[in-house]
Amino acid sequence: MSTTDSAAARPLPASTPGARPLVRRRVGGRLLPAVDLLALLPVGPIVGADWLLGAVFALLAWLLLAVQGQHRLRICLRVSDQVPQLAIASGLPLVLLVPWLSGGLLLAASSFGGLVLARAGLHAVLRSGYRRGALDEPTLVVGSGELAERIAGRAREHPEFGLRPRLIPLSEVDELGELVAAHGITRVLICPDGATETALAAVLRSNRPLPADVCVVPRLPEIGAALPRAALDELWGVPLVPLRRFGHGRAGAVAKRAFDIVLSGLMLVVLAPLLLALAVAVRLDSPGPVFFRQLRVTGPGRISQVLKLRTVRVGAVQGWAVPAEDCTALGKWLRSTHLDELPQLINVLRGEMSLVGPRPERPHYARRFGQEIPRYGDRHRMPGGMTGWAQVHGLHGDTSIPDRVEFDNQYIEQWSPWGDAVIVLRTVAVVLRASVTACLRWELGGGNPRHRRPARPRPGDHRRTGRRVGFARN
Repeated sequence: MSTTDSAAARPLPASTPGARPLVRRRVGGRLLPAVDLLALLPVGPIVGADWLLGAVFALLAWLLLAVQGQHRLRICLRVSDQVPQLAIASGLPLVLLVPWLSGGLLLAASSFGGLVLARAGLHAVLRSGYRRGALDEPTLVVGSGELAERIAGRAREHPEFGLRPRLIPLSEVDELGELVAAHGITRVLICPDGATETALAAVLRSNRPLPADVCVVPRLPEIGAALPRAALDELWGVPLVPLRRFGHGRAGAVAKRAFDIVLSGLMLVVLAPLLLALAVAVRLDSPGPVFFRQLRVTGPGRISQVLKLRTVRVGAVQGWAVPAEDCTALGKWLRSTHLDELPQLINVLRGEMSLVGPRPERPHYARRFGQEIPRYGDRHRMPGGMTGWAQVHGLHGDTSIPDRVEFDNQYIEQWSPWGDAVIVLRTVAVVLRASVTACLRWELGGGNPRHRRPARPRPGDHRRTGRRVGFARN
């Protein structure tokens, strides 16, 4: 290791009282959305558009930039990489406002030009500040190999990127959250190796959202990826993949909760007659209460009473599997159509669940699966849902719990409001198809072996090969 590399690998210094504070890139990151908005707002009056329509156009374009992740300040300050996204943000509002907007093409073109010029100016100011040392940013380079040393060395050799790197070995990755908080770290560059990827993923998940921008160096940085350049970053020829932040912060949680409140409220109003009819049918079908309540793990550290329409006879043993003979005639039909889950809209409206998320499990099964199935506990990072990414792929009933864990964690990592909307629409299609099929086959008579619950799972079942093995779940 060279002298430069050794210096980069020294422990992070403790903060010294009275030392001259550095202006960090966090300032630049906050300036970027403001600069975009200042570039967009004057365009409407300048080109002669109505001031209100011009303001709405500017706000829509600004929101599109935020949704695209273009308000993240890149390490590589190159405007040309962002031109396609800037063009989309400038042109798409025109489609929505074209009935009321005259001269829209001029407004869109002027907005695009204003964004490019404003960002180019901001980048020039930031580069000058980096070279002079007026702007700086503490950066952690996490890795133990030659690639991590090369990344740290290049960051030190090129001050125009504004990074002040320190190299920490992968063995210290468990302390990542503490290091970021203690030293005001604003960038984390991850250089993984094959032996530690699983542990590294677990640490990153447990520390999200870190108050720092996190990028991962691809395992094969010399090979081009099928990703738009605006979605990547770069450090002196080495590509970096930024980790998503929107779905793991306060803004994502607020957006998801708003989606749940609006849609569950509308669905309760629209489906109230159906829910009332089903409740009356359950009451008349067999003696006992209309609703069935069961404790489920519905989020990180949260256990809630989940509502369902009762589908089994009173006094039936509530184990993992429900024998067909314990189900009522109506209950078999409700289970086949998933309509017994409709009362969970009340849980969603209360904030105890979400419309979309990992399906909640009973506490004792959740503890057992957490001990036996890798990454099962990671799915509790997000509230449990009525439906989920695993369920719309057919992973319910007699299917593999480990497969569901993979789908659930993928859903959490890639979460977006649009993704939730797609899952809800696919779930509606599944329920409608199942309801029509059940009605056509007159399954109210029961006895169809398709509705029999699978046998109680045995420890170690999830380790067998094949998709339709492992812990079964309704």
